[in-house]
Amino acid sequence: MSPEEIRAWRPYPPPEDGQQPLARAQRRMLAVNQWAPWQMVGRRMAVGCVALEVTQRCNLDCSYCYLSESSQALKDIPIEEVYRRVDLIVAHYGPGTDVQVTGGEPTLRDRAELVAIVRYIKRRGLRSSLFTNGIKASRELLAELARAGLEDVAFHVDMTQGRVGYASERALNALRAEYVERARGLPLATIFNTTAFGGNFHELPDLVRFFVAHADVVRLASFQVAADTGRGTERTRLAVDSSTVMQAIRAGAGASLDFGAASAGHRECNGYAFGLIINGKVHDFFADPAFIQETMAKSWRLEVNRADLRALRMRLGAFLVRHPAIVWGVLRRFAALAWRERRDLLAARGKLGKISFFVHNFMDAGALDRERCEACSFMVMTAEGPMSMCVHNAKRDDYLLLPSAVKRGARLRYFNPATGALEDRIPARIAVVLTRKNARGRAKA
Repeated sequence: MSPEEIRAWRPYPPPEDGQQPLARAQRRMLAVNQWAPWQMVGRRMAVGCVALEVTQRCNLDCSYCYLSESSQALKDIPIEEVYRRVDLIVAHYGPGTDVQVTGGEPTLRDRAELVAIVRYIKRRGLRSSLFTNGIKASRELLAELARAGLEDVAFHVDMTQGRVGYASERALNALRAEYVERARGLPLATIFNTTAFGGNFHELPDLVRFFVAHADVVRLASFQVAADTGRGTERTRLAVDSSTVMQAIRAGAGASLDFGAASAGHRECNGYAFGLIINGKVHDFFADPAFIQETMAKSWRLEVNRADLRALRMRLGAFLVRHPAIVWGVLRRFAALAWRERRDLLAARGKLGKISFFVHNFMDAGALDRERCEACSFMVMTAEGPMSMCVHNAKRDDYLLLPSAVKRGARLRYFNPATGALEDRIPARIAVVLTRKNARGRAKA
């Protein structure tokens, strides 16, 4: 897209067509030629996930940072505005939608407010995940958030963050192991995010082996190809792309994982693989993509609201009763795997592990593809509505330096993100003064 097209791109307006979220999602995938047997958006989900940015501040300065140069100087939007954006997520995508509580670094937000935000997300029937670098995500905070309704915690740890004292991804495994222990035993699915770039690509197979070895706690390992947002100090990809990252994951897992049997959004943006672990060895759960896609085709009307597990189990049970061929298909394939790997199964005393791998290929800010943006499954909720993350990254200040209407009691006032003040009139101009202390990325350099 040209710079003019990017500037003209607007968030999706509130739905007025009367269609259900899944039907709207299917229509969106059809419009960009991404409706295929592998497509989960429009079948299993109305959107992959929605990022809810509760702060712009961060306590790290990553070399591929996507945050605005003004982010460190901005005040947190009022909690009333956060709640309103949660309501917008429900209006656009319905209950059960995955919400990433993120930023910036979300744990820098007032603790009581962060807990209240998670509680409100739960109350609205959505699933919440905390996306954090882990520095302030203590076990006590994670436990409190879990009681409020948090379902996942995603730790982002990699060499782009410039953490003092760690010279390699292997060295950072000590920190990852510490985070694993923080989450162990809590009712949270644990995820690790890694930016894949030229400086750590050679270490990705070893990193995958670390995640497999800790799959008793780690449920998902997500790898994001580094992109040039125009603000980081690193601006090159070298030979790292989604296909080479998938190959590195396969090498580390020791399995020919299929990243195309089931995915979400645009084919060039995302890849998803699911592995079963028997005695430390990974086996591809999607080894029969035709069966996986047939199951998705038959179950696409099955409502999946993971925020209500009891209702989900009842609906899933009823579905399986109506489709015994799927049950027999799963049992037959599992029996074949069990027989083939019977020695490892005996050594593991029948215990199975599981781990998912996800690869996300963000686009460079200056090289956005319209079709990929229109098929986006990773949205950011702005004050006006959801927007593709890649487009949002290319024009973040357009949606950060805006006032928020806040009604407290009978008075309607306007929040100024540059000052943190509630003003009686809409601010005529909102601007921040960047200094070496409060600027990020290239401005700071």
